[in-house]
Amino acid sequence: MEIPINSNGDTGTLPEDDSLEQAANLQWSLDEQVGSSRGTRDLQQVMVSGPNLNETSIVSGGYGGTAEGIISTSSIKGSNMHHSSSSSSSMTAEEASRGVAVEKIETVKKWGLNTYKCTKQMISERFGRGSRTVDLELEAQIEVLRDTKKKYENVLRLARALTNHFYNMVQTQHALGDTFADLSQKSPELRDEFGYNAETQKLLCKNGETLLGAVNFFVSSINTLVNKTMEDSLMTIKMYEGARLEFDAYRSDLEELSLGPKDAVAMARIDAAQQQYQVQKDKYERLRSDVIIKLKFLEENKVKVMHKQLLLFHNAISAYFAGNQQQLEQTLKQFNIKLRPPGADKPSWLEEQ
Repeated sequence: MEIPINSNGDTGTLPEDDSLEQAANLQWSLDEQVGSSRGTRDLQQVMVSGPNLNETSIVSGGYGGTAEGIISTSSIKGSNMHHSSSSSSSMTAEEASRGVAVEKIETVKKWGLNTYKCTKQMISERFGRGSRTVDLELEAQIEVLRDTKKKYENVLRLARALTNHFYNMVQTQHALGDTFADLSQKSPELRDEFGYNAETQKLLCKNGETLLGAVNFFVSSINTLVNKTMEDSLMTIKMYEGARLEFDAYRSDLEELSLGPKDAVAMARIDAAQQQYQVQKDKYERLRSDVIIKLKFLEENKVKVMHKQLLLFHNAISAYFAGNQQQLEQTLKQFNIKLRPPGADKPSWLEEQ
């Protein structure tokens, strides 16, 4: 059988081959449509799932592959940011601790330098080689205060001893009065004699308790004057004396530097010493003024307090030993002294809380 050839060299088709050609053409068109739609979908996938500026994916096997092998750069970026913030915070904490350490070192350095200067000044004054600032009038007032405090402490000690002895005597009189009263009931032949003595001891015991109230008030006031008011003034005086020592130490240091060379380094040291000298001078003058004011008010307060307390002590002692019960009670009213009722020596459990 011969196969005819047409003019353009294509093979001729048999009648039965038309169906095959049509089927092939149909298959080709379908493949073309499918390929076109698939290419469109691939392009859309590239546009949608492709890389952007904020997040880049490294894909194994090209676009449109499986999710396996994808490494998100956002996680890398996040880890780098976390590491950077943690390192910066640790550096900030380290810088803060370093700043605190430097500040402490500077404080210790200043304290050591100040201690050295003051110790040097104190030794120089003790051996008579250094000069010191002296306020003769103020120094005399301070010495008078210290001597007065010692004498008032002695008065306070004796007044407390008198209170203790007198308290014991009152307790003895109370017990003796009870014993006389009991014997008066059990000794008919001496009933009147024991009765008189029992009444006398009870009256002395009552007056003794009244006198104890006055003496205790006297002791309390003297104790406040000595151990609070005077002690507060002496604490201010102690601060003033320390400021005086520092002032003289920096003054001597400035004088020594002023006698030395006058080059640039020395002038800088002189300027720094001048500033420190001015600071210490201001502190010294401020505390000196405080001491003068406190001594003035202390003297006024001392005279007022002692005038009242000495008058109370004299009137109470005189009335007691004169047996004038009415005058003794009037003395306590005059100074607004209230006695505790019997059995009130021990505070209640509410007061102890």
